[in-house]
Amino acid sequence: MSNWLVYDNGRSIGKVSTEGGVILLDDEHELGARITLKRGSGYISISCHIYGWTDHTRFFKSTSEAEREYTAMKAALGGVVSVIESSGSKDIKVWEAISIFVRRFP
Repeated sequence: MSNWLVYDNGRSIGKVSTEGGVILLDDEHELGARITLKRGSGYISISCHIYGWTDHTRFFKSTSEAEREYTAMKAALGGVVSVIESSGSKDIKVWEAISIFVRRFP
């Protein structure tokens, strides 16, 4: 997972997101994706953004569950952006990879 960097050099950690949750983890993939773990009032969520393609958010009951899923989702998200890079943005392959990701992480 060496293609991942802490988003904005970690300046977003502890800040309030646009949805109102406090950002706990925030990473960006060099090929164009971001994954963010947030704790809000009554929720814990992970938001994934593949720049120019899609957004996907999941909600959890506990921080420990969300942190575990964050690690798994981050690895899988890296795979999706690799498909985008290698397929030359051929829509069918990209949407298939995104669909598999969303089914795996509903």
